[in-house]
Amino acid sequence: MPVWDDLVGQERVQTQLAAAARDADALVTAIEAGTQAPTASKMTHAWLFTGPPGSGRATAARAFAAALQCTSPDRALGGEPGCGFCDGCHTTVIGTHADVEIVRTDQLSIGVKDTRALVRRAQLSPAVGRWQVIVMEDADRLTEGAGNVLLKAVEEPAPRTVWLLCAPSLEDVLPTIRSRCRHLTLRTPPVSAVAEVLVRRDGIEPAVAQAAARATQGHIGRARRLATDEAARSRRATVLKLPMRVDDVGGCLKAAQELVDAAAEDAKQVAEEVDAKETEELRAALGAGAGTGGRMPRGTAGVMKELEDRQKRRRTRTQRDSLDLALTDLTAFYRDVLVLQLGSSLDIANVEIRQDLDRIARESGPERTLRRIEAIIACRQALDRNVAPLLAVEAMTMSLRAG
Repeated sequence: MPVWDDLVGQERVQTQLAAAARDADALVTAIEAGTQAPTASKMTHAWLFTGPPGSGRATAARAFAAALQCTSPDRALGGEPGCGFCDGCHTTVIGTHADVEIVRTDQLSIGVKDTRALVRRAQLSPAVGRWQVIVMEDADRLTEGAGNVLLKAVEEPAPRTVWLLCAPSLEDVLPTIRSRCRHLTLRTPPVSAVAEVLVRRDGIEPAVAQAAARATQGHIGRARRLATDEAARSRRATVLKLPMRVDDVGGCLKAAQELVDAAAEDAKQVAEEVDAKETEELRAALGAGAGTGGRMPRGTAGVMKELEDRQKRRRTRTQRDSLDLALTDLTAFYRDVLVLQLGSSLDIANVEIRQDLDRIARESGPERTLRRIEAIIACRQALDRNVAPLLAVEAMTMSLRAG
């Protein structure tokens, strides 16, 4: 299966990347043969993939990285790079290729120290592949200092190094960096395309796949989780009941508390799964043997403190991500209400709660619905500015009540 098959509903982007991979292939072949490199090429050293959440930015970047590292013998016969079967494609897709670095973070940001390490790696020549590829899935989380460090590498790249940066929008990346990248914009995939890939790749029942794709409005990752995780479906159903519970101040405050508590519980579950293992592995690496009563050697307290701080930041991000997911579902609820109020021909995402949607649509007008959507957006912005989650969500639920 070609690596491009994982790109859902992105035909234009796929065509551009495939053409660039062909030119990159010709470029490296010419360099290795000592012949004249092609003068006109669609290949460049830095790319920026942008698009709404769920559009497949990281998937597109990985597919392109795999095509750049493709070692299929069919290439010599005119075959397209990115066969999906050769060692170069396979190891890139699963994340084990020696010359492909996949960068993602479970922290709130990517700092200067980590970025400098990436820049040093980017200066190396490929060890086994045709290119040294750095895929940064969270380029929007670069701090200003880290962005300035990356800028130098993008301005003066090594001859066979490629940077593939992913971000929700151009505005999420420093202007100096995005001006030096070739920009590709991905769109939200059609619901039918997402349902089809869930059936084909994940073996999900067609009816379940269609319902999940419709409910998430084309968000591939959320649709897969919704179709396969009963707990995710239960949490979403609880969130969609919130608009029916904000009839009075007490209901607003209680709903806000429950929403924040549920997000905190998600963060706690992730922490319990990961933190204990990380702590134990670090203690063992630092020499906290059983014969010493489990005491840490001298001089290691700072390292343990650094791990604890990193774990705390990860819990904060996990809680924010969980809250953001709930707020996205709330936005979809009021979007459906607005569709009904305006008599639009657009499909309803939450057909399973049509009665609740009809009730809210009858009891208010489009103006109030838009104000409620704005309140949810304001809550998300407040969370991005590090406002205490409970305060931000309480303000939102009160605004939902007032309309």
